[in-house]
Amino acid sequence: MAPAPTPALCRAHGAPNWEICAQPAMTGPRPPNGADSAVWGWKPCAKCGSERRVAAITEAGPVCQSCRPGPDLACSVCGTFGLSRIGISRATGAPVCNRCRKRWINCSRCGAGALLKGGTLDEPLCAPCLNPDPAFWKRCGTCGETWQMSTAECTRCRLDRRLLKLLTPPHRTIPPELDKLREGLVRAGRPDHMMDWLNNPGVCPVLQAVAARGATTHESLDALPPGGTRDHVRTMMVATGVLPARDERITALEHWISQAAGELADPAHRQVLHGYAVWHHLRRLRGRLDGRAASKGQAKSVQDNVTAAAALIRWLEARGLTLATGTQADYDQWLAGGPGYRARSAGFVRWAVRHRHASGLSAPAARWPGPAGPLDQDRRWADARRLLHDEGTGLADRVAGLLVLLYAQRLSDITALSTRHIEREGSRTTLLLGSRPVTLPAPLNSLITRLADDRSAPGRGLLTGPTDWMFPGRWPGTALARDSLGKRLHAIGVSPRQARSTTLLTLAAEVPASILAKMLGIHIQAAVQWQKISSGDWAAYAADVSRRATPQPVPSRHETPGRE
Repeated sequence: MAPAPTPALCRAHGAPNWEICAQPAMTGPRPPNGADSAVWGWKPCAKCGSERRVAAITEAGPVCQSCRPGPDLACSVCGTFGLSRIGISRATGAPVCNRCRKRWINCSRCGAGALLKGGTLDEPLCAPCLNPDPAFWKRCGTCGETWQMSTAECTRCRLDRRLLKLLTPPHRTIPPELDKLREGLVRAGRPDHMMDWLNNPGVCPVLQAVAARGATTHESLDALPPGGTRDHVRTMMVATGVLPARDERITALEHWISQAAGELADPAHRQVLHGYAVWHHLRRLRGRLDGRAASKGQAKSVQDNVTAAAALIRWLEARGLTLATGTQADYDQWLAGGPGYRARSAGFVRWAVRHRHASGLSAPAARWPGPAGPLDQDRRWADARRLLHDEGTGLADRVAGLLVLLYAQRLSDITALSTRHIEREGSRTTLLLGSRPVTLPAPLNSLITRLADDRSAPGRGLLTGPTDWMFPGRWPGTALARDSLGKRLHAIGVSPRQARSTTLLTLAAEVPASILAKMLGIHIQAAVQWQKISSGDWAAYAADVSRRATPQPVPSRHETPGRE
């Protein structure tokens, strides 16, 4: 039989002064099979009756953790009442809940980021500002920088020691690249969050595999088992400068195209599909991106078109046909005998005919039906006024909603904005949305300026270093995802698709298509289509300007009549 644990003294939570009572604290682990549960601190609870660990001794008998009584105390920081979640702070001697004990704040006095040690939620205080007496606090015995209640190893030092153990290959020293990653992770703003991340089951095996294989390139990381943890480690290596930046969606799309083409039986068809996907879609997509990262919708559009083309080729192969031997009747049968996604193969058919992989085929071109469900103008301006003056809504959400309501920006274009698109000259603020900067009116200019000066990622990020993105994402060095921004706008009552249609209808009726395309960054053909739908006739704009009366020059003071 395993030896029983040594009883310690029990902190009776029912005592009004929170003193330690003389009863043994029977809080050992679960007793082994065949052991006396009473000796191991497991007894039937006097309240619920279940046999659990004894948390306190009351007048009715031993009680478990869920049933133990607690003092009627409120947290001195947030004011929350709780039975088992309230403890006494060693720094202030006042009750503090577990949530506030782990709360990370910006000190209201010195502005430093640290753990909350006192004060309130409106005016939190760090350790040195709570009690500036050096005799009250002690420095970490390892780094000598962190102020705490003892000289024990601080959280950042424990994080450094653990990362050094994980990133050091067996029987070798840590490589310079991985040591650079370790330094970047140790300098994280929240070392406690980084420690919690390391405690996840799948994180340590990935870091150990990176160290064992020396995975300091994108190709070596691709060889590791795929997963979210591997992708997160990749973004950290990019953010710390270990790896160069790479468009992960384009890379994943290239691998997917190779797999999709490899599933075809005919080698000639594999070559045709690969050429259509790479030299038509990927080449056009890279030219449209102009160095920016591809969005999820753009990658999905390429996948849908290539999938439809592969389905058409397999349909022909199943009937003993090829692209060269297929007729217009066969293609019409393909379009009429299946789901609606088959219409996406029209672009592939036109490409195949143009490159002489097929002949005698014609595919109908899809026509844009126009905007779907535009909003009422009154509602659009009401939403714009609300976002301009509603301080209760997040600043980033307000700016994104206003860019949709006032400038008809797509969500993918909004998330791609960075501080390089903003120029400030005194009281004048311009935003580059297309090829020509737009001067922002007040109070929108002040909102854009505030967002550029104070950008923070949503949620808690592990590496929250400086970033150029106006809308940073949760992963380090990445912008906010388009879908995430759409959900946030819907939560504040803004429908991005309908609001953008309403704005484009209004602007196209008032502004020439060429100016609209340059200001908003849309294609000139799209601007012309919106102009036609909005019934705005700007065909005679140049002639109308030329027929305007030429203004007479204003005479100078030397030419003013009556002066000699």
